[in-house]
Amino acid sequence: MISKKQKSPRENSSQTFKTCEPYMNQKCFREPCHYKEIYRKTMQQQMTKHIIFAKPIVACIIILAIASTSRAAHLVRRHREIGDSSNEHNNFTKHSLDEEDKQNINTEVESLPVVAPTEMKRKIKCHCDVCKDDNLTCETDGLCFTSVELRNNKPLYSYSCIGKSTFLPGRSPFSCYHSKEREDRYRVRCCEYDYCNNDRTLQLDVTKRGGNVWCSEEKDLPSIRIQCCDTDYCNNIQISLPTGNDGLSTWEYVVIIFGSTLLICVLGLSLYWLFQRRKRVTNERPQDESSGDPILNGPNTIQDIFEMTTSGSGSAGLPLLVQRSIARQIQLIEVIGKGRFGEVWRGRWRGENVAVKIFSSREECSWFREAEIYQTVMLRHENILGFIAADNKDNGTWTQLWLVTDFHENGSLFDYLTAHTVDLDVLVLMAFSIATGLAHLHMDIVGTRGKPAIAHRDLKSKNILVKSNLSCAIGDLGLAVRHDVKNDTVDIPSTHRVGTKRYMAPEVLDETINTNHFDSFKRADVYAFGLILWEVTRRCNVNKKVDEYQLPYYDVVQPDPTIEEMRKVICVDQQRPIIPNRWESSEVLNSIAKVMKECWYQNPAARLTALRIKKTLANINYVDRIRA
Repeated sequence: MISKKQKSPRENSSQTFKTCEPYMNQKCFREPCHYKEIYRKTMQQQMTKHIIFAKPIVACIIILAIASTSRAAHLVRRHREIGDSSNEHNNFTKHSLDEEDKQNINTEVESLPVVAPTEMKRKIKCHCDVCKDDNLTCETDGLCFTSVELRNNKPLYSYSCIGKSTFLPGRSPFSCYHSKEREDRYRVRCCEYDYCNNDRTLQLDVTKRGGNVWCSEEKDLPSIRIQCCDTDYCNNIQISLPTGNDGLSTWEYVVIIFGSTLLICVLGLSLYWLFQRRKRVTNERPQDESSGDPILNGPNTIQDIFEMTTSGSGSAGLPLLVQRSIARQIQLIEVIGKGRFGEVWRGRWRGENVAVKIFSSREECSWFREAEIYQTVMLRHENILGFIAADNKDNGTWTQLWLVTDFHENGSLFDYLTAHTVDLDVLVLMAFSIATGLAHLHMDIVGTRGKPAIAHRDLKSKNILVKSNLSCAIGDLGLAVRHDVKNDTVDIPSTHRVGTKRYMAPEVLDETINTNHFDSFKRADVYAFGLILWEVTRRCNVNKKVDEYQLPYYDVVQPDPTIEEMRKVICVDQQRPIIPNRWESSEVLNSIAKVMKECWYQNPAARLTALRIKKTLANINYVDRIRA
């Protein structure tokens, strides 16, 4: 923790921001010791806030579950009451009809619905008009069967048993159903208890033989039953209402109610989860986010924070928690570029413009590598793109990988040269600043906190930014390699990306480069620098003559060339960009043309070094100013 007795963060910066052993993944960044407690307390506060917010949701789920259980119990009781009432009606009807059978009263009553059979656990006895040897009874494990058929204008009844083995289909045999269109001539019924088929309530539909239309039942009114008959006093009968067995079962009601309740709860929790995730992605910083950090309190600019936490170029970057705090306070404004890695946004932090490079999730290795290279000790330089922060942010659907750097409104060198021309002074300034940045990358600084030599490996006009004073800064270090002087090894990133084919050196195209020798990578950078120098010089306005902006080898390869095409042009044919004759009329352009020719020699060992190029361009600039 930060001591309360310290006078100022600047005075004790060397002690306050001393780093400790990393507690995160080795690929990630090292975090200062004094920020561990702050980070832990912040996480605890966020978890407590989420638990408090979730209590009403849990209470709502419990209430809905109790309500669902009560509703299911009510449906069970109601279902049983209806079943008991229906049984009473059926018993009453059975005894009454037995009395009527004894008195030989011919009744024609509307039949009850066909009963769908269920699985039988015991055998039942039924009336059978063809079983004379068994006292007109039969025994079955299936159903009792009754049918009535119109013969000689009189109903003829038939009684029998249906064995379970003859059911087709298994639980609802076709023999228990009749045609609705022939109900005036033939009807059937099946039942499932002893001697249940000894009644004549099954009647033919007389309404279909010219009867009254009012005798038909309304299917939309299941609580009303209507029956008509055409004999004397035949309407003195009892009619039973449906038992409801043909509808949904009790457990089906329970499942529907419980499932609906569960679905509502899941939707509610999903909306809460999405709301919380989107809330974390918002670009507006909570007011108490940096209350425990004296660095971020007050009207500090990014430059002030660097001065408070670092010691100039000797720093390895801002502390991790400071980087995260800055990244979470950035408000994205607009997209300013897109590439194979993702998107580049212009953002705002406390009124300052910053560039936010958002990597896609599949480019995680490139994001780790570039952030790691940018935080190399003593790398910070005016001609290297200024690194501010790196962080991973959750936008609600996937994880975004952020890399925050300085913002330059002129954009890349490619964009600037496409829209503008340059004069001799700007030409020399741009060339000198690029060479200076490249020389700083290639330089190996020896010391306790020395800087290793770094090769870019993807140098091109789109990876160079133009500053407000028209000097340049080298960016996009995702493919860079470092040289370990102690072991004389090259730290090559494990990524699937390769450099831009148009700017590849001959030894890279024909795969003769010695990857174990670090100078080989530096010489490949010098080759690419020569092509960039050609692009800038073409746009130089001398004597009101200027060439249209073009990429190197625009006249011999297609816009997106393949490795094979570039290998043929560069290695086999040994072609190089054409130098216009008008450059010979200017001593400055002629000198720069000589430099670029020495940068793209076929033999890598014959090319100039970045430091030699820097000194040559500085001398051109000095001589040009003296003559002016």
